[in-house]
Amino acid sequence: MSVLEVAALRIAAGMREVVRDLSFTVAEGETLALVGESGSGKSATARAVIGLLPPGLRQSGGRIAFAGQGLSALSPARLRALRGPGMGMVFQEPMTSLNPAQRIGAQMEEGLALHRTLDARSRRQACIAMLERVGITDPERRLQAFPHEFSGGMRQRIMLASVMLLRPRLLIADEPTTALDTLTQAEVLSLMKELAREQGSAILLITHDLGLVARHADRALVMQAGQAVEEGAAAPLLAAPRQPYTQALVAALPRRGPSRALPQAAPLIEARDLSVAYPGRGGWFRRAAPMQAVQGVSLSIHPGEVVALVGGSGSGKTTLGRAMLRLLPASGGSLLFRGQDVTASTGPALLDFRLACQIVFQDPYSSLDPRMRVRDIVAEPLRLPAGMPIPERQRRAEAMLAEVGLGGLGDRYPHALSGGQRQRVAIARALVRNPAFVVADEAVSALDATVRKQVIALLRDQQRKRGFACLFVTHDLGVVEEIADRVVVMQSGRIVEEGPRDQVLDAPAHDYTRALLDASLRLPATA
Repeated sequence: MSVLEVAALRIAAGMREVVRDLSFTVAEGETLALVGESGSGKSATARAVIGLLPPGLRQSGGRIAFAGQGLSALSPARLRALRGPGMGMVFQEPMTSLNPAQRIGAQMEEGLALHRTLDARSRRQACIAMLERVGITDPERRLQAFPHEFSGGMRQRIMLASVMLLRPRLLIADEPTTALDTLTQAEVLSLMKELAREQGSAILLITHDLGLVARHADRALVMQAGQAVEEGAAAPLLAAPRQPYTQALVAALPRRGPSRALPQAAPLIEARDLSVAYPGRGGWFRRAAPMQAVQGVSLSIHPGEVVALVGGSGSGKTTLGRAMLRLLPASGGSLLFRGQDVTASTGPALLDFRLACQIVFQDPYSSLDPRMRVRDIVAEPLRLPAGMPIPERQRRAEAMLAEVGLGGLGDRYPHALSGGQRQRVAIARALVRNPAFVVADEAVSALDATVRKQVIALLRDQQRKRGFACLFVTHDLGVVEEIADRVVVMQSGRIVEEGPRDQVLDAPAHDYTRALLDASLRLPATA
Protein backbone atom coordinates (compact mmCIF):
# COMPACT_ATOMS: atom_id res chain seq x y z
CA MET A 1 0.00 0.00 0.00
CA SER A 2 1.26 3.48 -0.88
CA VAL A 3 1.74 5.86 2.04
CA LEU A 4 2.39 8.81 -0.28
CA GLU A 5 1.16 9.46 -3.81
CA VAL A 6 2.26 12.49 -5.82
CA ALA A 7 0.64 12.97 -9.23
CA ALA A 8 1.55 15.66 -11.81
CA LEU A 9 2.78 18.02 -9.07
CA ARG A 10 3.50 21.58 -10.14
CA ILE A 11 5.10 24.23 -7.90
CA ALA A 12 5.41 27.84 -9.00
CA ALA A 13 7.43 30.85 -7.92
CA GLY A 14 5.47 33.73 -9.36
CA MET A 15 5.09 32.99 -13.08
CA ARG A 16 7.98 30.51 -13.14
CA GLU A 17 7.46 26.83 -12.41
CA VAL A 18 10.18 25.22 -10.26
CA VAL A 19 8.57 21.75 -10.29
CA ARG A 20 6.69 20.43 -13.35
CA ASP A 21 4.52 17.34 -13.73
CA LEU A 22 6.29 15.31 -11.04
CA SER A 23 4.76 11.96 -10.10
CA PHE A 24 5.94 9.25 -7.70
CA THR A 25 4.77 7.00 -4.87
CA VAL A 26 6.30 5.79 -1.60
CA ALA A 27 5.13 2.45 -0.23
CA GLU A 28 4.98 1.29 3.39
CA GLY A 29 8.47 0.49 4.70
CA GLU A 30 10.14 1.82 1.54
CA THR A 31 12.89 4.43 1.23
CA LEU A 32 12.63 6.61 -1.87
CA ALA A 33 15.49 9.05 -2.56
CA LEU A 34 14.88 12.27 -4.51
CA VAL A 35 18.27 13.03 -6.06
CA GLY A 36 19.48 16.14 -7.83
CA GLU A 37 21.63 19.23 -7.69
CA SER A 38 20.79 22.42 -5.84
CA GLY A 39 17.85 24.07 -7.59
CA SER A 40 16.45 20.83 -8.99
CA GLY A 41 13.24 21.20 -6.96
CA LYS A 42 13.69 18.26 -4.60
CA SER A 43 13.43 20.25 -1.34
CA ALA A 44 10.46 22.24 -2.68
CA THR A 45 8.75 18.91 -3.42
CA ALA A 46 9.36 17.66 0.13
CA ARG A 47 8.00 20.85 1.64
CA ALA A 48 4.93 20.74 -0.60
CA VAL A 49 4.20 17.22 0.67
CA ILE A 50 4.17 18.33 4.29
CA GLY A 51 2.48 21.66 3.51
CA LEU A 52 5.40 23.90 4.47
CA LEU A 53 6.26 25.68 1.22
CA PRO A 54 8.16 28.91 1.98
CA PRO A 55 6.69 32.31 1.07
CA GLY A 56 6.87 32.91 -2.67
CA LEU A 57 6.26 29.27 -3.61
CA ARG A 58 2.83 27.71 -4.17
CA GLN A 59 1.41 24.44 -5.42
CA SER A 60 0.00 25.37 -8.81
CA GLY A 61 -1.26 21.96 -9.87
CA GLY A 62 -1.31 18.23 -9.31
CA ARG A 63 -2.35 16.07 -6.38
CA ILE A 64 -0.63 14.97 -3.16
CA ALA A 65 -2.31 12.15 -1.24
CA PHE A 66 -1.28 10.71 2.12
CA ALA A 67 -2.69 7.24 2.91
CA GLY A 68 -5.26 7.77 0.16
CA GLN A 69 -6.39 11.17 1.47
CA GLY A 70 -5.85 14.25 -0.70
CA LEU A 71 -3.99 16.99 1.18
CA SER A 72 -4.85 20.08 -0.85
CA ALA A 73 -8.46 20.12 0.38
CA LEU A 74 -7.53 19.84 4.06
CA SER A 75 -7.98 22.86 6.32
CA PRO A 76 -4.86 24.28 8.04
CA ALA A 77 -6.06 22.76 11.34
CA ARG A 78 -6.49 19.28 9.81
CA LEU A 79 -3.08 19.55 8.15
CA ARG A 80 -1.45 20.56 11.44
CA ALA A 81 -3.04 17.53 13.12
CA LEU A 82 -1.57 15.30 10.39
CA ARG A 83 1.96 16.61 10.85
CA GLY A 84 3.73 14.66 13.55
CA PRO A 85 1.80 11.41 13.87
CA GLY A 86 1.21 11.20 10.10
CA MET A 87 4.18 12.95 8.52
CA GLY A 88 7.40 14.03 10.24
CA MET A 89 10.32 15.97 8.80
CA VAL A 90 14.02 16.07 9.67
CA PHE A 91 15.59 19.22 8.27
CA GLN A 92 19.09 19.73 6.88
CA GLU A 93 20.46 21.97 9.64
CA PRO A 94 19.24 21.06 13.13
CA MET A 95 20.73 24.19 14.71
CA THR A 96 18.30 26.37 12.76
CA SER A 97 15.30 24.06 13.29
CA LEU A 98 15.84 23.65 17.03
CA ASN A 99 14.87 26.65 19.16
CA PRO A 100 18.12 28.00 20.67
CA ALA A 101 16.22 29.59 23.58
CA GLN A 102 14.45 26.40 24.71
CA ARG A 103 15.79 23.36 26.50
CA ILE A 104 15.83 20.11 24.55
CA GLY A 105 13.24 18.47 26.83
CA ALA A 106 10.67 21.22 26.26
CA GLN A 107 11.10 21.00 22.49
CA MET A 108 10.78 17.22 22.43
CA GLU A 109 7.68 17.24 24.63
CA GLU A 110 5.87 19.82 22.49
CA GLY A 111 4.74 17.32 19.85
CA LEU A 112 3.62 14.80 22.47
CA ALA A 113 1.59 17.48 24.25
CA LEU A 114 -0.14 18.44 21.00
CA HIS A 115 -0.82 14.98 19.58
CA ARG A 116 -0.87 12.53 22.50
CA THR A 117 -2.99 12.34 25.67
CA LEU A 118 -0.08 11.83 28.06
CA ASP A 119 0.60 13.48 31.39
CA ALA A 120 3.83 15.39 31.99
CA ARG A 121 5.59 12.47 33.68
CA SER A 122 4.76 10.08 30.84
CA ARG A 123 5.94 12.59 28.23
CA ARG A 124 9.22 13.01 30.07
CA GLN A 125 9.75 9.24 30.31
CA ALA A 126 9.00 8.86 26.60
CA CYS A 127 11.59 11.54 25.77
CA ILE A 128 14.22 9.90 27.98
CA ALA A 129 13.58 6.50 26.39
CA MET A 130 13.85 7.91 22.86
CA LEU A 131 17.07 9.81 23.64
CA GLU A 132 18.53 6.55 24.95
CA ARG A 133 17.37 4.85 21.76
CA VAL A 134 19.21 7.33 19.54
CA GLY A 135 22.41 7.00 21.54
CA ILE A 136 22.40 10.16 23.68
CA THR A 137 24.21 9.40 26.93
CA ASP A 138 22.81 10.56 30.30
CA PRO A 139 19.45 11.47 28.68
CA GLU A 140 17.77 12.67 31.87
CA ARG A 141 20.37 15.39 32.37
CA ARG A 142 20.54 16.19 28.64
CA LEU A 143 16.84 17.11 28.62
CA GLN A 144 17.87 20.26 30.51
CA ALA A 145 20.53 21.25 27.97
CA PHE A 146 20.22 23.77 25.14
CA PRO A 147 20.91 22.97 21.45
CA HIS A 148 24.26 24.80 21.35
CA GLU A 149 25.63 22.40 23.98
CA PHE A 150 25.55 19.48 21.51
CA SER A 151 27.66 18.60 18.47
CA GLY A 152 26.12 18.62 14.99
CA GLY A 153 25.68 14.86 14.98
CA MET A 154 24.03 14.87 18.42
CA ARG A 155 21.68 17.69 17.38
CA GLN A 156 20.65 15.67 14.34
CA ARG A 157 20.00 12.66 16.59
CA ILE A 158 17.83 14.86 18.82
CA MET A 159 15.87 16.11 15.79
CA LEU A 160 15.34 12.52 14.68
CA ALA A 161 14.26 11.51 18.20
CA SER A 162 11.75 14.38 18.33
CA VAL A 163 10.21 13.38 15.02
CA MET A 164 10.13 9.62 15.70
CA LEU A 165 8.54 10.08 19.15
CA LEU A 166 5.22 10.50 17.34
CA ARG A 167 5.76 7.35 15.23
CA PRO A 168 4.99 8.99 11.86
CA ARG A 169 3.91 6.84 8.93
CA LEU A 170 6.05 8.97 6.59
CA LEU A 171 9.46 10.39 7.51
CA ILE A 172 10.75 13.14 5.23
CA ALA A 173 14.52 13.65 5.60
CA ASP A 174 15.80 16.74 3.77
CA GLU A 175 19.60 16.47 3.36
CA PRO A 176 19.82 15.17 6.96
CA THR A 177 23.57 14.51 6.97
CA THR A 178 25.09 17.08 4.58
CA ALA A 179 27.46 18.74 7.04
CA LEU A 180 28.22 15.66 9.17
CA ASP A 181 31.44 13.68 9.11
CA THR A 182 31.57 10.22 7.55
CA LEU A 183 31.20 8.22 10.77
CA THR A 184 28.37 10.39 12.10
CA GLN A 185 26.64 10.24 8.71
CA ALA A 186 26.66 6.45 8.78
CA GLU A 187 25.43 6.36 12.39
CA VAL A 188 22.57 8.84 11.83
CA LEU A 189 21.37 7.22 8.61
CA SER A 190 21.55 3.69 10.02
CA LEU A 191 19.64 4.88 13.08
CA MET A 192 17.01 6.58 10.92
CA LYS A 193 16.50 3.42 8.87
CA GLU A 194 16.37 1.26 11.99
CA LEU A 195 13.78 3.46 13.72
CA ALA A 196 11.69 3.58 10.55
CA ARG A 197 11.83 -0.20 10.25
CA GLU A 198 10.81 -0.66 13.90
CA GLN A 199 7.85 1.70 13.52
CA GLY A 200 6.88 0.68 9.98
CA SER A 201 7.53 4.15 8.57
CA ALA A 202 8.21 5.00 4.93
CA ILE A 203 11.08 7.41 4.18
CA LEU A 204 11.31 10.15 1.57
CA LEU A 205 15.02 11.00 1.48
CA ILE A 206 16.19 14.24 -0.15
CA THR A 207 19.89 14.23 -1.03
CA HIS A 208 22.59 14.99 -3.57
CA ASP A 209 24.93 12.30 -2.20
CA LEU A 210 24.89 9.33 -4.58
CA GLY A 211 26.88 7.10 -2.24
CA LEU A 212 24.25 7.63 0.42
CA VAL A 213 21.52 6.71 -2.06
CA ALA A 214 23.31 3.52 -3.10
CA ARG A 215 23.71 2.37 0.50
CA HIS A 216 20.39 3.41 2.09
CA ALA A 217 17.65 3.83 -0.55
CA ASP A 218 15.40 1.21 -2.12
CA ARG A 219 14.46 3.38 -5.10
CA ALA A 220 15.80 6.62 -6.53
CA LEU A 221 14.15 9.37 -8.55
CA VAL A 222 16.58 11.76 -10.26
CA MET A 223 15.40 15.36 -10.72
CA GLN A 224 16.72 18.07 -13.00
CA ALA A 225 15.26 21.58 -13.29
CA GLY A 226 12.03 20.54 -11.57
CA GLN A 227 11.37 17.42 -13.61
CA ALA A 228 11.96 13.69 -13.17
CA VAL A 229 14.57 12.40 -15.60
CA GLU A 230 15.09 8.84 -14.34
CA GLU A 231 13.58 6.51 -11.75
CA GLY A 232 14.23 2.94 -10.62
CA ALA A 233 15.80 0.64 -8.07
CA ALA A 234 18.64 2.63 -6.50
CA ALA A 235 21.68 0.36 -6.93
CA PRO A 236 21.05 -0.66 -10.58
CA LEU A 237 20.12 2.89 -11.56
CA LEU A 238 23.39 4.32 -10.22
CA ALA A 239 25.51 1.43 -11.48
CA ALA A 240 24.21 1.82 -15.05
CA PRO A 241 22.42 5.17 -15.48
CA ARG A 242 20.55 5.58 -18.75
CA GLN A 243 20.01 9.34 -18.91
CA PRO A 244 22.84 11.82 -19.68
CA TYR A 245 22.07 13.89 -16.57
CA THR A 246 22.32 10.89 -14.23
CA GLN A 247 25.48 9.83 -16.02
CA ALA A 248 26.90 13.32 -15.42
CA LEU A 249 26.08 13.09 -11.70
CA VAL A 250 27.84 9.73 -11.42
CA ALA A 251 30.81 11.03 -13.43
CA ALA A 252 31.12 13.98 -11.02
CA LEU A 253 32.09 11.66 -8.15
CA PRO A 254 35.73 12.16 -7.10
CA ARG A 255 38.24 9.83 -8.73
CA ARG A 256 41.75 9.06 -7.57
CA GLY A 257 44.39 10.75 -9.68
CA PRO A 258 48.02 9.69 -10.15
CA SER A 259 50.45 10.27 -7.30
CA ARG A 260 52.77 13.26 -7.62
CA ALA A 261 56.50 13.22 -7.05
CA LEU A 262 57.29 16.39 -5.10
CA PRO A 263 60.84 17.78 -4.93
CA GLN A 264 62.62 17.35 -1.60
CA ALA A 265 62.64 20.55 0.43
CA ALA A 266 62.67 21.78 4.00
CA PRO A 267 59.20 22.09 5.58
CA LEU A 268 57.37 25.32 4.81
CA ILE A 269 55.36 25.20 8.04
CA GLU A 270 55.80 22.89 11.00
CA ALA A 271 53.87 22.29 14.21
CA ARG A 272 55.91 20.75 17.03
CA ASP A 273 54.03 19.23 19.96
CA LEU A 274 51.29 21.79 19.36
CA SER A 275 48.43 21.83 21.86
CA VAL A 276 45.25 23.88 21.96
CA ALA A 277 42.94 24.03 24.98
CA TYR A 278 39.55 25.68 25.33
CA PRO A 279 38.67 27.20 28.73
CA GLY A 280 36.46 24.99 30.86
CA ARG A 281 32.97 26.09 31.85
CA GLY A 282 32.32 26.59 35.51
CA GLY A 283 29.88 27.96 38.03
CA TRP A 284 30.15 30.72 40.60
CA PHE A 285 32.74 29.06 42.83
CA ARG A 286 34.78 26.76 40.61
CA ARG A 287 36.09 26.57 37.08
CA ALA A 288 36.02 23.33 35.12
CA ALA A 289 39.27 21.99 33.72
CA PRO A 290 40.22 23.19 30.20
CA MET A 291 39.17 20.98 27.30
CA GLN A 292 42.16 19.76 25.29
CA ALA A 293 41.11 20.06 21.64
CA VAL A 294 44.58 19.36 20.21
CA GLN A 295 47.11 17.37 22.24
CA GLY A 296 50.80 17.46 21.38
CA VAL A 297 50.46 17.27 17.59
CA SER A 298 53.51 17.43 15.34
CA LEU A 299 52.91 18.03 11.63
CA SER A 300 55.09 19.40 8.84
CA ILE A 301 53.94 20.54 5.40
CA HIS A 302 56.39 21.07 2.54
CA PRO A 303 56.24 23.65 -0.26
CA GLY A 304 53.70 22.69 -2.93
CA GLU A 305 52.33 19.77 -0.91
CA VAL A 306 48.62 19.08 -0.31
CA VAL A 307 48.04 17.40 3.04
CA ALA A 308 44.52 16.14 3.77
CA LEU A 309 43.60 16.31 7.45
CA VAL A 310 40.70 13.92 8.09
CA GLY A 311 38.72 12.82 11.12
CA GLY A 312 35.29 12.86 12.68
CA SER A 313 33.54 15.85 14.25
CA GLY A 314 35.34 16.86 17.41
CA SER A 315 38.62 15.23 16.36
CA GLY A 316 40.42 18.60 16.47
CA LYS A 317 41.19 18.96 12.76
CA THR A 318 39.64 22.43 12.31
CA THR A 319 41.21 23.61 15.57
CA LEU A 320 44.63 22.41 14.39
CA GLY A 321 44.21 24.14 11.03
CA ARG A 322 43.33 27.44 12.66
CA ALA A 323 46.10 27.13 15.23
CA MET A 324 48.61 26.66 12.39
CA LEU A 325 47.46 30.05 11.07
CA ARG A 326 47.57 31.52 14.58
CA LEU A 327 43.87 32.23 14.42
CA LEU A 328 43.68 30.31 17.70
CA PRO A 329 46.28 30.58 20.49
CA ALA A 330 48.38 27.52 21.24
CA SER A 331 48.49 26.33 24.85
CA GLY A 332 51.72 24.43 24.27
CA GLY A 333 54.32 23.53 21.67
CA SER A 334 55.68 25.68 18.87
CA LEU A 335 54.94 26.72 15.28
CA LEU A 336 57.69 27.28 12.71
CA PHE A 337 57.28 28.99 9.32
CA ARG A 338 60.17 28.89 6.86
CA GLY A 339 62.36 27.74 9.74
CA GLN A 340 61.49 30.69 11.99
CA ASP A 341 59.57 30.27 15.24
CA VAL A 342 56.35 32.29 14.91
CA THR A 343 54.61 30.88 17.99
CA ALA A 344 54.80 34.16 19.88
CA SER A 345 55.67 36.58 17.05
CA THR A 346 54.23 40.09 17.18
CA GLY A 347 54.45 43.25 15.11
CA PRO A 348 56.09 43.08 11.66
CA ALA A 349 57.09 39.41 12.01
CA LEU A 350 53.50 38.38 12.72
CA LEU A 351 52.24 40.57 9.86
CA ASP A 352 54.66 38.92 7.42
CA PHE A 353 53.47 35.48 8.54
CA ARG A 354 49.80 36.38 8.20
CA LEU A 355 50.30 37.90 4.74
CA ALA A 356 51.88 34.63 3.56
CA CYS A 357 48.98 32.49 4.82
CA GLN A 358 45.28 32.35 3.94
CA ILE A 359 42.17 30.32 4.71
CA VAL A 360 39.10 29.18 2.76
CA PHE A 361 36.19 28.66 5.13
CA GLN A 362 33.51 25.97 4.94
CA ASP A 363 30.55 28.32 4.50
CA PRO A 364 31.37 31.16 2.11
CA TYR A 365 28.04 32.89 2.74
CA SER A 366 28.88 33.57 6.38
CA SER A 367 32.53 34.44 5.64
CA LEU A 368 31.81 36.95 2.85
CA ASP A 369 30.63 40.44 3.86
CA PRO A 370 27.07 40.71 2.45
CA ARG A 371 27.43 44.52 2.18
CA MET A 372 30.46 44.40 -0.12
CA ARG A 373 30.62 43.77 -3.84
CA VAL A 374 32.51 40.70 -4.96
CA ARG A 375 35.31 42.75 -6.52
CA ASP A 376 35.90 44.62 -3.25
CA ILE A 377 35.87 41.38 -1.22
CA VAL A 378 38.62 39.90 -3.41
CA ALA A 379 40.61 43.17 -3.39
CA GLU A 380 40.51 43.57 0.40
CA PRO A 381 43.61 41.42 1.19
CA LEU A 382 45.64 43.72 -1.10
CA ARG A 383 45.18 46.65 1.29
CA LEU A 384 48.15 45.36 3.29
CA PRO A 385 50.89 46.29 3.19
CA ALA A 386 49.74 49.82 2.40
CA GLY A 387 50.81 51.51 -0.79
CA MET A 388 49.09 49.67 -3.63
CA PRO A 389 46.86 52.16 -5.51
CA ILE A 390 43.13 51.41 -5.55
CA PRO A 391 42.97 51.00 -9.36
CA GLU A 392 45.76 48.39 -9.19
CA ARG A 393 43.94 46.51 -6.42
CA GLN A 394 40.76 46.53 -8.49
CA ARG A 395 42.62 45.34 -11.60
CA ARG A 396 44.22 42.43 -9.76
CA ALA A 397 40.90 41.50 -8.17
CA GLU A 398 39.18 41.43 -11.58
CA ALA A 399 42.01 39.31 -12.99
CA MET A 400 41.70 36.88 -10.08
CA LEU A 401 37.92 36.64 -10.53
CA ALA A 402 38.42 35.85 -14.23
CA GLU A 403 40.94 33.16 -13.26
CA VAL A 404 38.39 31.38 -11.05
CA GLY A 405 35.66 31.61 -13.69
CA LEU A 406 33.79 34.66 -12.38
CA GLY A 407 34.83 37.26 -14.94
CA GLY A 408 32.28 40.07 -15.24
CA LEU A 409 30.63 39.33 -11.88
CA GLY A 410 32.66 41.77 -9.78
CA ASP A 411 29.75 44.18 -9.27
CA ARG A 412 27.49 41.54 -7.69
CA TYR A 413 26.89 41.01 -4.00
CA PRO A 414 27.33 37.55 -2.40
CA HIS A 415 23.58 36.90 -2.15
CA ALA A 416 23.31 37.19 -5.94
CA LEU A 417 25.65 34.23 -6.47
CA SER A 418 25.12 30.49 -6.19
CA GLY A 419 26.84 28.43 -3.48
CA GLY A 420 29.54 27.26 -5.87
CA GLN A 421 30.15 30.78 -7.13
CA ARG A 422 30.46 32.08 -3.56
CA GLN A 423 33.05 29.41 -2.82
CA ARG A 424 34.97 30.52 -5.92
CA VAL A 425 34.94 34.07 -4.52
CA ALA A 426 36.33 32.74 -1.22
CA ILE A 427 39.09 30.93 -3.13
CA ALA A 428 39.87 34.05 -5.19
CA ARG A 429 40.13 36.14 -2.02
CA ALA A 430 42.51 33.58 -0.47
CA LEU A 431 44.76 33.39 -3.54
CA VAL A 432 44.89 36.99 -4.74
CA ARG A 433 48.04 37.66 -2.66
CA ASN A 434 49.79 34.50 -3.96
CA PRO A 435 50.11 32.99 -0.46
CA ALA A 436 52.65 30.32 0.41
CA PHE A 437 50.28 28.37 2.68
CA VAL A 438 46.49 27.90 2.48
CA VAL A 439 44.15 26.10 4.87
CA ALA A 440 40.97 24.88 3.14
CA ASP A 441 38.53 24.09 5.96
CA GLU A 442 35.76 21.77 4.69
CA ALA A 443 35.71 23.95 1.57
CA VAL A 444 33.43 21.67 -0.49
CA SER A 445 31.41 19.74 2.11
CA ALA A 446 28.11 21.58 1.55
CA LEU A 447 28.22 21.61 -2.27
CA ASP A 448 26.36 19.23 -4.56
CA ALA A 449 28.26 16.72 -6.68
CA THR A 450 28.85 18.59 -9.93
CA VAL A 451 29.62 21.94 -8.26
CA ARG A 452 31.94 20.17 -5.80
CA LYS A 453 33.81 18.60 -8.72
CA GLN A 454 34.22 22.02 -10.35
CA VAL A 455 35.48 23.65 -7.13
CA ILE A 456 37.89 20.77 -6.41
CA ALA A 457 39.25 21.01 -9.96
CA LEU A 458 39.65 24.78 -9.57
CA LEU A 459 41.45 24.46 -6.25
CA ARG A 460 43.68 21.67 -7.53
CA ASP A 461 44.58 23.56 -10.71
CA GLN A 462 45.31 26.79 -8.82
CA GLN A 463 47.46 24.89 -6.31
CA ARG A 464 49.56 23.31 -9.05
CA LYS A 465 49.82 26.57 -10.97
CA ARG A 466 50.78 28.74 -7.98
CA GLY A 467 52.62 26.10 -5.94
CA PHE A 468 51.24 26.96 -2.51
CA ALA A 469 51.20 24.35 0.25
CA CYS A 470 47.70 23.37 1.36
CA LEU A 471 46.23 21.82 4.49
CA PHE A 472 42.92 20.42 3.25
CA VAL A 473 40.62 19.81 6.23
CA THR A 474 37.81 17.43 5.31
CA HIS A 475 35.68 14.46 6.29
CA ASP A 476 35.06 13.44 2.66
CA LEU A 477 37.45 10.63 1.76
CA GLY A 478 36.40 10.82 -1.89
CA VAL A 479 37.78 14.35 -2.07
CA VAL A 480 40.96 13.15 -0.35
CA GLU A 481 41.49 10.63 -3.14
CA GLU A 482 41.30 13.34 -5.78
CA ILE A 483 43.33 16.15 -4.25
CA ALA A 484 45.75 14.91 -1.55
CA ASP A 485 49.43 13.98 -1.69
CA ARG A 486 49.54 12.91 1.95
CA VAL A 487 46.86 11.99 4.48
CA VAL A 488 46.86 12.72 8.22
CA VAL A 489 44.14 11.13 10.38
CA MET A 490 43.10 12.74 13.68
CA GLN A 491 41.09 11.27 16.54
CA SER A 492 40.39 12.94 19.90
CA GLY A 493 42.95 15.69 19.34
CA ARG A 494 45.82 13.40 18.32
CA ILE A 495 47.27 12.15 15.03
CA VAL A 496 46.67 8.39 14.83
CA GLU A 497 47.93 7.75 11.30
CA GLU A 498 49.93 9.58 8.66
CA GLY A 499 51.39 8.68 5.31
CA PRO A 500 51.18 8.95 1.49
CA ARG A 501 47.61 9.02 0.18
CA ASP A 502 47.63 5.61 -1.51
CA GLN A 503 49.24 3.91 1.46
CA VAL A 504 46.75 5.26 4.02
CA LEU A 505 43.66 4.68 1.87
CA ASP A 506 44.63 1.25 0.50
CA ALA A 507 46.35 -0.24 3.55
CA PRO A 508 45.20 1.66 6.66
CA ALA A 509 47.14 0.71 9.78
CA HIS A 510 44.86 2.13 12.47
CA ASP A 511 41.40 0.88 13.46
CA TYR A 512 39.99 4.42 13.36
CA THR A 513 41.18 4.95 9.78
CA ARG A 514 39.60 1.64 8.79
CA ALA A 515 36.33 2.73 10.45
CA LEU A 516 36.36 6.00 8.46
CA LEU A 517 36.92 4.09 5.23
CA ASP A 518 34.20 1.55 6.02
CA ALA A 519 31.73 4.38 6.68
CA SER A 520 32.66 6.21 3.48
CA LEU A 521 29.68 6.41 1.14
CA ARG A 522 30.81 5.24 -2.31
CA LEU A 523 29.05 3.73 -5.26
CA PRO A 524 29.65 -0.01 -5.59
CA ALA A 525 31.01 0.45 -9.10
CA THR A 526 33.65 2.92 -7.94
CA ALA A 527 34.56 1.42 -4.58
